Amino acid sequence: QVQLVESGGGLVQPGGSLSLSCAASGDVASISAMGWYRQAPGKGRELVATITRGGMTTYSDSVKGRFTCSRDNAKNTVYLQMTTLKPEDTAVYYCNADRFGVRYWGKGTLVTVSF
Repeated sequence: QVQLVESGGGLVQPGGSLSLSCAASGDVASISAMGWYRQAPGKGRELVATITRGGMTTYSDSVKGRFTCSRDNAKNTVYLQMTTLKPEDTAVYYCNADRFGVRYWGKGTLVTVSF
């Protein structure tokens, strides 16, 4: 089993920045891809960014150029640096990790972008 705990959510004004982190524990050996998804009120869960163990990243078009996903394999932690935040970025952000084809999820952290 893999446990994922997100931190760093909160309230930020439009145009502001926020950083999220997600620490993995448990059977962390052989975790391959990690990433972030989000779910806005009344909408389905959508991909935000993924990162391989080697550091290759992919981003959704809606966050490309504004968000940066990084990873520290020694700390089993994945990060999401968010800049130029927009009200439509408001959502619960979930951390995700893949290990031998099994997908694990954190409980999520709320990000609210509003005045």
